[in-house]
Amino acid sequence: MDTLLPMPPIGSTSTLAVDLESDQLNSLLEKIADAASLTDTDKTFPEDAFGWMADAGLLNVTLPGHQLDNQLPKTDLLLHLLKRVGAANLAVGRVYEGHINAVNLIHLYATPTQKEAWHADVGEHKRLFSVWNTQAGDGVKIHAIGHGRYRLEGAKTFCSGAGYIHRPLVTGQLLGAQKQGWQMCIIPTERVKPIPQDDSFWQPLGMRASVSYKLDFTGVELDENDLLGQPDDYYRQPYFSGGAIRFAAVQLGGAEALYEATRAFLASMGRTDDSFQRTRLAEMAWLIESGNQWLNAAGSRTDAWQASGDEADKIVAYANMTRTAIEEICLRVMPLAERSVGARGLMRPLPFERIHRDLTFYLRQPAPDATILDIGRYVLDTKQPANDLWR
Repeated sequence: MDTLLPMPPIGSTSTLAVDLESDQLNSLLEKIADAASLTDTDKTFPEDAFGWMADAGLLNVTLPGHQLDNQLPKTDLLLHLLKRVGAANLAVGRVYEGHINAVNLIHLYATPTQKEAWHADVGEHKRLFSVWNTQAGDGVKIHAIGHGRYRLEGAKTFCSGAGYIHRPLVTGQLLGAQKQGWQMCIIPTERVKPIPQDDSFWQPLGMRASVSYKLDFTGVELDENDLLGQPDDYYRQPYFSGGAIRFAAVQLGGAEALYEATRAFLASMGRTDDSFQRTRLAEMAWLIESGNQWLNAAGSRTDAWQASGDEADKIVAYANMTRTAIEEICLRVMPLAERSVGARGLMRPLPFERIHRDLTFYLRQPAPDATILDIGRYVLDTKQPANDLWR
């Protein structure tokens, strides 16, 4: 079992915010896509990609005063940014979505003092955040040991970014304190004992570059300022389930990347005049565009419903529909692309094989059946007619 040592901040000492509608962003994403095959291994993290993103201001894009400020109704724009990063490299998109998730949880639950410190970590020091919640039977417990100090015990699995996350947001059962429950904490990795990591756990079909190892936090000590929010805030709705629209956006990026790779392959083979290929590409195109419409609707409606303050169930139901619809879109795009490129297109070093593996693995998100059941519960319980259901 290796030991996770503190990592230096990523990126250079300067930041030049990239306009999200500019050719600069296009160039950055092309650069990330071109480098994706270089990190397609179980033990190689796309560190360069995150350095480029940090320098372009994409790590702090949702901080106050920035382009996608969490306080502004710009969720649809954020979803399309996540989609585009996912299209460049799904593993990068997965880790970037985790960073955005952590920054959003800070926006929701941190004290003003904590926000100042953690925003500086992102904006000034270019530190990468993530959210690590998944665990097995040896999951994390947070023991209060007195005098405002806490000691962690146990491990987390699927810790995406493993040794490259400077500020992991880790959840665990808070014990021995006046308040108990599922508590969030943000670990300052350079100020705690080294964290052992088990990379033998990580032998996936795809998403290799997300290096989602198992980490053992036993013995890590924190203080009160490292705890985020109150116990059980992490599962507060609509923010917990409603966040599914973010990973759905990254997944749609994978489908878009398959479409682009398929179209490029057919052009290289001189097969764009084939009627059957045109039919398949047409279906892929409208499937992906329907996914874009889901992102647009989920983003704008989430913002509107959150502003009203009393639509949590509706937000969750619509987010569940969005993730379910986009999963189905991806599952329909994948075999169309396979039939279009045939065995020759599935050979390395062409990008199709890697994108297909990554998307197959990333689509396996928790509780898909429970998600559909929750949609059914909402639409059966509501008294609104179908025409007004999502207004």
